[in-house]
Amino acid sequence: MSTVTAPTSARPNVKGFYDPRTFSIQYVVSDPATKTCAVIDPVLDFDERSGSTATTSADAILTYVREKGLTVAWILDTHPHADHFSAAQYLKEKTGAPTAIGEQVVAVQRLWKGLYNWPKFPADGSQWDKLFAHGERFKLGTLDVSVLFSPGHTLASITYVIGDAAFVHDTLFMPDGGTARADFPGGSAKALWASIQAILALPDDTRLFTGHDYQPGGREPRWESTVAQQKQANAHVVGLDEAAFAAMREARDKTLSMPKLMLQALQVNIRGGRLPEPESNGRRYLKVPLDALAGAVWAEEPA
Repeated sequence: MSTVTAPTSARPNVKGFYDPRTFSIQYVVSDPATKTCAVIDPVLDFDERSGSTATTSADAILTYVREKGLTVAWILDTHPHADHFSAAQYLKEKTGAPTAIGEQVVAVQRLWKGLYNWPKFPADGSQWDKLFAHGERFKLGTLDVSVLFSPGHTLASITYVIGDAAFVHDTLFMPDGGTARADFPGGSAKALWASIQAILALPDDTRLFTGHDYQPGGREPRWESTVAQQKQANAHVVGLDEAAFAAMREARDKTLSMPKLMLQALQVNIRGGRLPEPESNGRRYLKVPLDALAGAVWAEEPA
């Protein structure tokens, strides 16, 4: 896979919003010169116990955008998330900004279309306004943006390189957190290693913003590092080659239970953040395929 170099030394403003329910970080990335911004990986709140949805997290983003006088130009997802619902469609309705994701999302759609038994589902990426290809470039105000295909965690993961900042989703965590799992349907530890190497080929001072932080050791949430810091201290990368990394990652993944919202979230997120259509009684229903993930580790119940 070819690498994408950082397109410019321009420095966007980056505001992270941490969601403690899903350990996710949402971002507003803005151009200081024009106050044009993009929202990356927004969360639609969901309580699995009550089945309730809410827009609290997304509304906090809208409040920030309004208070800072920003104009939303893009609503960007790095991949179809397995641990939270995407608020991309909600934010599009509120701002009018187009939605986008990587073009390989169609492979994820085809895979999950079969698992959900949705024969009429259009697995063509039409649920987003734009599908980005590897190496594609566009503008965010005066900032140059490049798209880097970063598979491994999922078939469709991409990294957005915006000025001196790269949004690396669930590829690299903070150095003490290591790397993302690669055992989801369509995942690959070797592909993840290649994606990490492409990210670490960016200039050392490139700021890296991760998609999750699980607070190792109970520390406070953190989500910003640099390429240099990752090369020096990432717990899953330093001192390993592809074979050693793949062996470590695959062994580790065999001990992990599936994300608690995976089967609920994917049916929303492969639809661009759209909830299921209401049924005849006016209510929406999620569909959970039973025994679809052969060999999945069972989550331990609290004592």
